[in-house]
Amino acid sequence: MHSALANSPEYTTSPERSAVVRLSLTDFRSYRSLRLDCDIRPAVLTGPNGAGKTNLLEAISFLLPGRGLRRARLTDVTRSNAGDVRLGELRWAIAATLDTATGPTEIGTGFEATGEGEDGGRRVSRMNDAPARSQAALGEVFAAVWLVPEMDRLFMEGASARRRFLDRLVAAFDAAHTTRLNEYEQAMRERTRLLRDDKAGFRNADSGWVSALEKRMAESGVALAAARRAFVHRLAAACELGVGPFPAAGVSLVGDAEQWLDNRSALEAEDLFRDALAASRAADREAGRALAGPHRSDIEVVHLQKSRPAAGCSTGEQKALLISIVLAHARLVSLDRGAAPLLLMDEIAAHLDSDRRAALFDEICAVGAQAWMTGTDRELFEAFGDRAQFFRVDNATVRGV
Repeated sequence: MHSALANSPEYTTSPERSAVVRLSLTDFRSYRSLRLDCDIRPAVLTGPNGAGKTNLLEAISFLLPGRGLRRARLTDVTRSNAGDVRLGELRWAIAATLDTATGPTEIGTGFEATGEGEDGGRRVSRMNDAPARSQAALGEVFAAVWLVPEMDRLFMEGASARRRFLDRLVAAFDAAHTTRLNEYEQAMRERTRLLRDDKAGFRNADSGWVSALEKRMAESGVALAAARRAFVHRLAAACELGVGPFPAAGVSLVGDAEQWLDNRSALEAEDLFRDALAASRAADREAGRALAGPHRSDIEVVHLQKSRPAAGCSTGEQKALLISIVLAHARLVSLDRGAAPLLLMDEIAAHLDSDRRAALFDEICAVGAQAWMTGTDRELFEAFGDRAQFFRVDNATVRGV
């Protein structure tokens, strides 16, 4: 084993995992119909570009709350040339059987045609042959984190992508985090709309409506910031240990909402946030958005061996830092939930040297994670040996090899 993290007593983990052992797709992206049976080992998908490898990773990501690893609209993932459906039928569907510590669990999600709303349908989810109480409930069954090529510039671009990455990591620990985030964002959107539509000199802003929304923003926003703050504290300690040849990372959280909690209680921070929102209504109306709150927070990452911000590192070093963070996170999730998260890694091996590829595969196996990995060349994954299962993907067909 290549990792100081893996050798630390604090990070000794059990072999339990949440693994996909059957994946079924209907009219999703390039797949008209697919049933893929597999075991709990890491799954390597190889084949030419455009064969449908990433679509399989995206399908798994759609089993969790949110818009998946491509952040797609529900209408965008329906297979081209899929036939018309009646109201109440599914335009596309994803189902999976999970092998968990408590036994097999059946979960599924799809897009039901209703003829209502902007997209003419709604997201539906099921668990063990019954409607799930919410999409967020699926996040209580398993967790997943993904790395895709679009994230290679995560440290170079705007803070919004880093916040999404952070919130996925937090949600792997606490499925309720997604609910808090949705509540906060909904209240923020409604407040912004009221301020924007108020053409008569803040008549709405002076009413109880905006005050009520600001109270909701303060309550959910401080809870959101507190969850991020507690998580980053733990993640930073794990990342400082490093993972084999991957660099040790310094991780910190930057934001007004999180700083309010440094020396205040949650209730005091809520009062402060609510007062700040009330005082900034005119400025927020002019800007078309709230200028303060956890929706503006960011994470800062430093390459500790080089004492260099991640944004100033080479592309290869930035990718290595991301992998180091995800592996440290996987071990923390394994400790907290008793099972490692699924890791969805698109084209992850293409730009790693042989030592780092071998170390990555060793760490995945050591933490007990089922990783779904894509690539065009099977040879890049040979260091797995029989610790992984291999599939060939060609023109939206999948076969074991």
